Amino acid sequence: MIDKDITREGLLWAEYGDATMRIRYVVSTMVFWWREHPLSFEQECQFLKSLGLGVELWPTIRGQNDCRYEKRNWARLTAATQDMLVSMRSRNDQPTLDQWAEQIECAKLLNAHIVADLQALRITQGSELCDLSYAAEVAELATSNGVKLCLETGPLESLRIAGDKVDSIWYCLDVGHANLDPKFTFKEYVDSLAPRAVHLHLTDNYGQMDDHEPPGLQGGIPRENWDYLLNALSKYDNDVVGSFEMCPCMPGVMIRQACEFLFDVLKWPNQPQKQLDYANLTYYPT
Repeated sequence: MIDKDITREGLLWAEYGDATMRIRYVVSTMVFWWREHPLSFEQECQFLKSLGLGVELWPTIRGQNDCRYEKRNWARLTAATQDMLVSMRSRNDQPTLDQWAEQIECAKLLNAHIVADLQALRITQGSELCDLSYAAEVAELATSNGVKLCLETGPLESLRIAGDKVDSIWYCLDVGHANLDPKFTFKEYVDSLAPRAVHLHLTDNYGQMDDHEPPGLQGGIPRENWDYLLNALSKYDNDVVGSFEMCPCMPGVMIRQACEFLFDVLKWPNQPQKQLDYANLTYYPT
């Protein structure tokens, strides 16, 4: 791989044989959870802009119901994200068609992709997916406004069937979910979605739960899978947005990092052993 240029906006050009991959980077506002307040949005955008990164908006601040994508907020969104790459995580409150139209118009204004899960498009998980009329209507509305609607998060079979039946849907390839799919390997997940992947959620986990750790986690997704992902994406002529979708450090993360340093790096004795009865227990205070 030959890096040609990394611009202030985080645009990476990489050559792979005859293909040229174009990827730009944003950071999900998920990383500011527990630190957000109604007046912090401009500061967050300025901070990310200073790093040459764009922003992926979540529809609400954690714990609040006010949707960022409502028309009364557009002037503020436009001003705060000026000269930034923007993507949007769809409303996840069972949006109506009118609400979809509003957030699609907001995405058009911000020149943003919209990333939506199955539930936001009223797609029932399962191999049949009989009724996709609502998803098709939303996808057509997005296409008519020049907005890419990217489907993510769910069983691979459901994502593939939805994409086959609604050909204007693109994919957000969520790396964390690719590492968790119970039926398909990471590489099978990547191979299935890469041809229509224009968005990535860059996150890591230990293969047990989608805990949104930063990429490169020791004991997380192997390096060979990250390399496989990049090479698979490079086969297609897609402009890709890569979003760092990470939760802020929780007590469990800080404890784990401290233990890894003390016992794996410094080799201190008597390392505590995990109790198998509590393997799936995590700590998420409200």
